[in-house]
Amino acid sequence: MTDTDTRATFKRVMLKISGEALMGDQGYGLHPPTVERIAREVKAVHDMGVEICMVIGGGNVFRGLQGSAQGMERTTADYMGMLATVMNALAMQSALEGVGVFTRVISAITMNEVAEPYIRRRAVRHLEKKRVCIFAAGTGNPYFTTDTAATLRANEMSCEAIFMGKNGVDGVYDKDPQKHADAVRYDTITYDEVLQKRLAVMDASAIALARDNNLPLIVFPLDTPGGFKSILEGKGTFTRVQG
Repeated sequence: MTDTDTRATFKRVMLKISGEALMGDQGYGLHPPTVERIAREVKAVHDMGVEICMVIGGGNVFRGLQGSAQGMERTTADYMGMLATVMNALAMQSALEGVGVFTRVISAITMNEVAEPYIRRRAVRHLEKKRVCIFAAGTGNPYFTTDTAATLRANEMSCEAIFMGKNGVDGVYDKDPQKHADAVRYDTITYDEVLQKRLAVMDASAIALARDNNLPLIVFPLDTPGGFKSILEGKGTFTRVQG
């Protein structure tokens, strides 16, 4: 799908990626070359003058729901998952600054030695100074996913869209394209349709929050070189979720 208005429309965006995106071909943890590759993708968009917020999941280190399913108390498991997102945010900050992009990690859980506390006006000022802001530790509350955190921060920062980078898929499909050869990709789809069809895009709370605030979601392939930048240039393949 091509959207010729994308470059002119989006001046400040939220990039949401999963923790698993940082694993590379490993089954756990961080793969430094993969982290650096993603950092260069972000830099390419940053160099276009776009202000960038980021939220990174923690599933490559610890996933709260899995811990809870294995008998751990849910609130404790979720806090552990939040700490995993801080680790990923610090790794991405290091990679971004290694390629010359000033970056701030802003945590919803206070840990002054490694990250700034979340203060909305300060974060907005960082963006205005062309610093990338990585929002870590989710919303600071258990029972909320990083999808919801990304949508919340995107609204608070007045982002004009959420860009959700996926590995292995180039948009939203009517069923899992890795399991079904006849899966059909949507060019555009509404949030209500995503909810009604139970499509695995974001969790329901995040989708409802984006819908209620008229915040478009762009689902694109994170593992395609130049994929993030190409959409801002009015090219590339992706699905736009809106309305």
